[in-house]
Order: sequence, then structure tokens, then C-alpha cells
Amino acid sequence: MGRRFQLVDVFHDGPFSGNPLAVVLDAEGLSTEEMQRIARWLNLSETAFLLPPTTRAADYRVRIFTLERELPFAGHPTLGSCHAWLMAGGRPRSEDEIVQECGAGLVRIRRREGLLAFAAPPLVRSGPVDEPTLRTIEMVLRIDRSRIVDVQWADNGPGWVAVLLASAEEVLALEPLRQFPSRVEIGVVGPYPAGSPVTFELRAFFSDHKGSVVEDPVTGSLNASVAQWLLSTGRARAPYVASQGTRLGRAGRVVIDQDREGTVWVGGRTTTCFAGEYLL
Repeated sequence: MGRRFQLVDVFHDGPFSGNPLAVVLDAEGLSTEEMQRIARWLNLSETAFLLPPTTRAADYRVRIFTLERELPFAGHPTLGSCHAWLMAGGRPRSEDEIVQECGAGLVRIRRREGLLAFAAPPLVRSGPVDEPTLRTIEMVLRIDRSRIVDVQWADNGPGWVAVLLASAEEVLALEPLRQFPSRVEIGVVGPYPAGSPVTFELRAFFSDHKGSVVEDPVTGSLNASVAQWLLSTGRARAPYVASQGTRLGRAGRVVIDQDREGTVWVGGRTTTCFAGEYLL
């Protein structure tokens, strides 16, 4: 039996400039092992599998896999999965919002002016960073601690620790280690000068299944937690646009907004680039 799939470009600013996501629709009947095997074969940062929801409050359910593990939540798979579900004929219960069920619970998604945006989930870990983690950050990023303006845990599922540098220029100049013996998930952010087209530059470094330190093109979960941090500390004002993927030749653009209730919304453009069937 064929299963539909889409390859979706998420958080892009033009064709093939964002973060690609494979979405397998009609994923019922696939085991966890099969999903993981498919994700490894596709060799993208994440692959999403759409399933019927287990609660009446959700419109659909998604399981998200990296090359080595399942994630309870991730940002670009959330928007890409929602886009693919809508493109495949999905009809949300509400005209105002789509509700996604995932390992982290229910995530609200809205459509505004041609963009999809998700409500940033609460952090599972926040606050000051311990000394061993600080030493790891220094070693992995290959920078002196004096260059770090601030750092804190900003984990909403994947495990991020967020590092603030003085400028976007410093962020773009980083040349991190390519190998590290222990797992890392480090997000780095720095501001652009006032009046620039974008407000912040972000880079995301994490360990892959082989122990290499790799860079993610555009990271919704990191942008969400960094926005919560920067807005709560007065270092940013919403709305703003963040750039990511520049060093990788991408043009990722993430739109951050905050509503009257204080909810942070993380949005971007989503486009299906390829569609077909998984035939096995």
C-alpha cells in the first residue's frame, strides 16, 4: 500500500533556502523501528510521520525522528507537518487554529498572512548553566568565556543551551569543533545593528549519531526558546525577524511575535517542493 509523502521547505526566504523536512502521511501501521529506519535512510535532520490524534482536542498527531532518536517536539517539523497535513486535505476543527498532538503534548498553530506559526511550548529546563556545561561551551565553540555575554538553559525538548554573543558578526565568525566526545546541543545568538533587515543571527550546533558536531540550517525550537529568553529579559521586542543558516548558504527567516497574553509565536514560510508515494 502506498503512503503519501511530501518534502517541505520550512522557514525559507526563497526556493530551497530553508530547512527541508520529509513528511510521511498515512503513517498508521509503521512501527517505531520502521520510522527510525526511514528517517536514517532519508538522511535529513528530521522526518515526521502523521497519524490520527489520540485526543479529540487535536487535529492530527505527529512523531518526529532525527537520524538517531525520536523527539517529543521540534519547531520546523511542527510547521512542516502542519503544512503537509493541510496540503493533503486536512481540515482543522477550528478556523483560527490547528492543534497538533506530539510527544510534548498539544501545540497550537495559527495561519496569518500566508505564514504558519506555532505557540512556543513551555521550557522543560531553564535557568543558570553549571560550570561543566560552561567549559563544554567554551571548548566546542572555541571561544574565551569573556566573549559570552550571557548563557542559560533554553530546553523545550531537544536539550538546547542558549549562548548570547555581542553581535551577529561574532556569531557568524564561529568555527566550532567538528567532533566532541559527549553530546552537545548549543544555540548561539547575536544582534545585528539597529536598522538591519533582520534583528538577530542564530546558529545551532548539535551532535549527530556519529558523534560529529553539525550545524542545523534553521531551528524552530531554538528560535522559540531563545525568543522567550530574550523577550523576558528585555533584550528583544516583538515582533522581530531572526536569520539562521547564513554560514550554510541558506536564507532561513523566522518571524517572532508575542500576543497580549504573553504567548510567543514562531512563524515562517512553508512550501512543498516534492510530493509522491512511499511504496514499500
